[in-house]
Amino acid sequence: MATANHNLSVYDKTTIPNANKFRFGIVVSEWNPSITEGLYQGAYNTLIEHGAQPNNIVRWNVPGSFELIYGCKKMQEQLVNVVIAIGSVIQGETKHFDFVCEAVAQGIKDLNVAEETPVIFCVLTDNTMQQAIDRSGGKHGNKGTEAAVAAIKMAELRKNS
Repeated sequence: MATANHNLSVYDKTTIPNANKFRFGIVVSEWNPSITEGLYQGAYNTLIEHGAQPNNIVRWNVPGSFELIYGCKKMQEQLVNVVIAIGSVIQGETKHFDFVCEAVAQGIKDLNVAEETPVIFCVLTDNTMQQAIDRSGGKHGNKGTEAAVAAIKMAELRKNS
């Protein structure tokens, strides 16, 4: 969990491999677009900063976070080196939040176990909209940046393993 002392956008840039040779898939939930677009921009900008070519970044939209699983599964078939799943689920008044969060986390985990192409979990599961804002470019930085860093590192791991 991000705290006041941890900014999701702060990392040692010297430890990140060059992303020039990698192809990235990003699957973005259309639900809570003010949040998911911020996460996407954080991921995209970080990939570009580390050498990714714009034509090697493929974006697909899906209706909601639950649909990220299928979108990521299909994206894995597109000859990408790594997939980033971007979503935002915010606690409401019903148990729907719990079911969606658990299903998405398990679904992304299952894709990572079953397939060779890594999927990075960039799904915010916040109690409030303010928490989501804080983690999608606000006072805690941008989880999309953190996801892009993880994606580059996992693409490099996959290449070298």
